[in-house]
Amino acid sequence: MTADERDEKAPGPDEAPRPGEAEPRPGDAGFEPDDAAPGDAAPGDAECPADAGTRPGDVARRALREARARAHRPAPDPTPPRPARQPAKPARPGDAARQALRTARADRRPDSAPAALPPRPAPVDPRGAGNGAPSPDAPAPADIPNLPPRPAPEAAAAFSPRPAPADPRGAGNDAPSPDAPAPADTPNPQPPPAPTPRRTAPRAPHTMAAPSRDGDHRRTFAAHSVPPGGADGEPFASTWWGNAWLTALEDGALDRARLARGRAYAAQGHVDAITVTPGQVLAYVRGSRPRPYRTQVRLRTLSEADWDRFLDAAVAHTGHIAALLDKEMPHSLADSGVPLLPGPGDLEPLCSCPDRGHPCKHAAALCYRTARLLDEDPFVLLLLRGRGEREVLDALSRRSAARAARAAQEEHDTAALPGVRARDALATRTLPPLPAPLPPPPHPEQPPAHPGAPGGPDPLALDQLATDAAARAHALLTTGRDPVAALTLWQDAVRLAAARPGSGLTASTRAVYASLASATGRTTADLARAVAAWRQGGLEGLAVLEEPWDPPAGRFDRARPLLLAADLPAFRPWRNRLTHPAGHVQLRLGRDHLWYAYESEPGGEDWWPRGTPDLDPIGALTGLGGIP
Repeated sequence: MTADERDEKAPGPDEAPRPGEAEPRPGDAGFEPDDAAPGDAAPGDAECPADAGTRPGDVARRALREARARAHRPAPDPTPPRPARQPAKPARPGDAARQALRTARADRRPDSAPAALPPRPAPVDPRGAGNGAPSPDAPAPADIPNLPPRPAPEAAAAFSPRPAPADPRGAGNDAPSPDAPAPADTPNPQPPPAPTPRRTAPRAPHTMAAPSRDGDHRRTFAAHSVPPGGADGEPFASTWWGNAWLTALEDGALDRARLARGRAYAAQGHVDAITVTPGQVLAYVRGSRPRPYRTQVRLRTLSEADWDRFLDAAVAHTGHIAALLDKEMPHSLADSGVPLLPGPGDLEPLCSCPDRGHPCKHAAALCYRTARLLDEDPFVLLLLRGRGEREVLDALSRRSAARAARAAQEEHDTAALPGVRARDALATRTLPPLPAPLPPPPHPEQPPAHPGAPGGPDPLALDQLATDAAARAHALLTTGRDPVAALTLWQDAVRLAAARPGSGLTASTRAVYASLASATGRTTADLARAVAAWRQGGLEGLAVLEEPWDPPAGRFDRARPLLLAADLPAFRPWRNRLTHPAGHVQLRLGRDHLWYAYESEPGGEDWWPRGTPDLDPIGALTGLGGIP
């Protein structure tokens, strides 16, 4: 335990014993002769140092002895010199308590009466002997009445943001402690500065353009980048080509009032960013409604021939290229025979507004703002006509270099130079043309006969396939198309069976019919009926057999009166079919507007194609017999 800690815990030097308490005797732990030196220690001090588990009573008694020894010294000067000002140190609760104790000792006089000890000791502070509180066994000093347990205001200010209460002992303390900082050295806490309001940057106006997609064939001009114009009667165009654009607009307008309103819209900044692409100017124009209107003006682009004439005219005079680079459009270049500037009716306005004027006020406002763009950069007009600035300059550079090379070649005679021209050496060599093909034969030839062999293919079927392949090859050679290529498997099987010579299911054709029907998943009877329909009308006859359909009014409706006029009974209609009341004759209308006749057993519904198709229903029934 240090000397400062002992000073904090020691009572007054003339501490009187409590009533009924015996005086300390020699040999006791608390006995000390009056003439003991201030620095002398008790016999038990060497064995039990204060820092190694000393009891609170021993500490208090040792502090009391030291206080009594200091009491016999001469009294200090009542007006001690003020200590030098030292830099402020961070206050601690123990420092505040020690300062209060030193102040009380400085005010004490030898003749002061001791105060009575409190009847009950104070509880032990759990923070240890260095916290500034007296020991439970130590009597209260007489010169420090009612010492509060809370720290001094300096210590409280260091640990709590709230102001500490005033020290009741500070009224009589004239001598400050040597360790106490000067009042001027104590920094005054300053209130935190008020937060500065955050300033937000003004938001840019919303635009519906997409300048990130710009390129040589797409240019976007922000609304603030287009020079203003039109206010207080100021013209929108100051160049002759800009005025030519406005002349085309005004001469083609049908309503001057809409032009005036569009001019006012353009002057008031109602036109958003302008996007220019080949053949089109696009922008969003604010009108009377919250949502702007999508407005565009279209202009026809130049053809390749027109561009060639324009580029040749520009290269013919070096001043033309220089003028274009200076953002100028010479009169002679615009009058080179190419319709570069628009004329009346060439501007085609389109707008999403409900106004159907030509143009509406929104399209007129866009045209006026476009005139300002043309004043600033004539390449905008070239982009409208189909080519961007970089493309035009590259073409002019190539043509100018070629023109200079030709001029240099004409000045210098290169005929006497030996060698082969690079043009001739790198020229494309063309091969001689092929001889003309032989004329096609008038008809397909008969393929050679294939002899039959046991276990081999049917020679009759093989001969039929070879004959069919020769016919298809002849048609492809003479007409350039294969009529069989678009047929389905069933239609091709019917075609092959119909090409078989003979009629009916004879012994020679049953094997072919059976194999074809098996390959297509049909019966032999179905194949025979389809062959009859194919022989009657080809592919359309097969469709009439298998596909009923609903014909439009006209030819089908006129057939029934014609049949009645021919003294025939009223046929029953169903879709594209007319059936005799007896149920043995039927007429079917094909998609080729021909009538196909069918016969069946009465009430059998087993219809077979008969006769020849005809445009007249009565003519289709001519070849049938048994019609009452």
